[in-house]
Amino acid sequence: MSKPKVLQLPPVRFAQEKWQELADLGVEVITTDVNNRQDFLKELTSDKYNNLIGIARTFESVKITGRFDEELIEKLPSSVKVIAHNVDGPTADTNVFLILSCLRNFQESHDHLIAGEWLTKKCGGTPIGNDPTGKIVGIFGMGGIGRAVRDRLKPFGFKEIIYHNRKKLSPDLENGANYVSFEELLTKSDIISINIPLNPNTKHIINQQAIDKMKKGVIIVNTARGAVIDESILPKNIKSGKIKAFGSDVFENEPKISSDLINLPNVISLPHMGTHTFETMKAMEEFVVENIESYLNSGKVKAIVPEQSSLF
Repeated sequence: MSKPKVLQLPPVRFAQEKWQELADLGVEVITTDVNNRQDFLKELTSDKYNNLIGIARTFESVKITGRFDEELIEKLPSSVKVIAHNVDGPTADTNVFLILSCLRNFQESHDHLIAGEWLTKKCGGTPIGNDPTGKIVGIFGMGGIGRAVRDRLKPFGFKEIIYHNRKKLSPDLENGANYVSFEELLTKSDIISINIPLNPNTKHIINQQAIDKMKKGVIIVNTARGAVIDESILPKNIKSGKIKAFGSDVFENEPKISSDLINLPNVISLPHMGTHTFETMKAMEEFVVENIESYLNSGKVKAIVPEQSSLF
C-alpha cells in the first residue's frame, strides 16, 4: 500500500525540522513546481496526488493556489481530509497597538514630527488625544484573536469590554466581557475591534447602515480581513468626524489601497504584518505540521473552522 501524502506548499522557512516528524509517521511529503493557479488546478487531477490526505498552506502560497474556493476544492482528490493553515497573540498585539494609536493620534503626531512642525508647535500641532478610561470597547468576533485582544486591553482601564459573536460564550471564555447583540455593539462602543472571518455573510458587514448606528467619533480597528468593511465609504465618514480614527492591518484589495483613505491623517495603516515576527512565523509553520499529525494519530485536528466542526 502506498504511503499517505501531504502536499507542502512553499515557502517553509523556520520549521524544516518539524516536517521530519511527518516522515517518521510514514507520510510522504511532496511539493509542487508550478507557480500559478491554472497549472496548480491542472496538476491536482494528476496521479501525483493519489492518496493525498493533507495540504499545508502558507500565506505566500496563495500566489500558487489562489483562493481555496469551490473551483479548487472540486478538483481536490477525495482522499484529502485536512487543509492546515494557521495566530492569536501577535494579531491581537497589532490590534491593541492600533487601538492605542488611534486614541492618542500617534500616526498624526509622527507625520507632524517628520514635517518639522514640532519646532513651532506644541506636540507638532497634533490634536489632543484620549485616554482609555471611560471608554467602551466592542470586540466583534470573540474567537481566539478576539479573546486575546480582550486580555491585552484589560490593564488599560477601559470602562467595559463588550462583544458580539455568532453565539454567547461560556462565562469562563467570556472572562469579564459582556455579550451584546450586533446592533448593541454598534451603538454602545467607543472603539470597535474587528476580529471576524471573511465569508459571504460577513463581506461588507460594516457598511453605511452599520456606521450610521455607531457613536459620533467612534474608532474602528480591523485586523481581520479588509472586505468585512466597505472601504469605499470610510473616507467620507472619517472626514465628517463620524469616525474619529481608523486603524487597519488589512485592506479589501491589498496591496492596492485607496490613497483617499490612507492619506488621511487619522488613518493608521499597516501592510498586513500582524503575524510578521520570527517567533510567530515559526510557530505557525510548526502548528500546521501538528495539525496534520493530530489528524493522523487521532482523526481529529487541533484547530477546526466552526463551519466544518461536524466533519471531525
